[in-house]
Amino acid sequence: MPPRSAAHLLAKDEPVPFEVHPSRESSPFLIVCDHAGAQLPKVLGSLGLSAHDLATHIAWDIGAAGVARHLALCLDAFLVLQRYSRLVIDCNRPLDADSSIASSSGGILIPGNQSVSPSEALLRARSVFHPYHDQIRAELDRRERASQPTVLVSMHSFTPSLFGSDRPWHAGVLYNRDARLARPLLELLTLEEGLVIGDNQPYAASEHSDYTIIEHGERRGIVHVELEVRQDLIFGPAGQRAWAERLARLVRAAASAFLE
Repeated sequence: MPPRSAAHLLAKDEPVPFEVHPSRESSPFLIVCDHAGAQLPKVLGSLGLSAHDLATHIAWDIGAAGVARHLALCLDAFLVLQRYSRLVIDCNRPLDADSSIASSSGGILIPGNQSVSPSEALLRARSVFHPYHDQIRAELDRRERASQPTVLVSMHSFTPSLFGSDRPWHAGVLYNRDARLARPLLELLTLEEGLVIGDNQPYAASEHSDYTIIEHGERRGIVHVELEVRQDLIFGPAGQRAWAERLARLVRAAASAFLE
């Protein structure tokens, strides 16, 4: 594995941590995807993992980027995608959380994360975490200056099973203290035929386990929701489009009361 003492985590020829797709300036919707990509900075090598491991959920949210892109098109939303693997640093974890830089995930040891020093952790945060969230923050600041209403949607995906136990949900609606959008959206999703929808399942959002909707939604008083879709349903383009179209229809309906 290459040494991890470089002064810069990302080389000049490596992409910036975020990908942006602007919308009409009047669009209220802002879509973000914290775990869109599985890219690793060259200086970190493979973190000691196999190509197979790096293609699994431990490295990124499979299908989430495709759903986010289609959802943004359907809603004419401003879209921010995070390109680098959650194994570099998790952009949906507080920086002081133990899982910010995971030493293991899904029962798999991450060799390159076993002895990350405070200075190395700071470098990862400065190179990946902060630029991504600063981009989201800049768009929210622009909207605030323009008195433009905002509906924030954070897009994620989850595995069909975990540690041998099947997960029955097709999708989950996550929230912490502010459920203004989550509650009506949850009700609409449960009315869709054949779907099992998790209420803060398969994960429960909290200020200890989540960063994006807490920092950019809850603390700013912005209407928001975090969405999880099961990965086997969105593995390919057809499923991604179908779920994006469903979510666009229901998010628009659930958010209508806040946009009148």
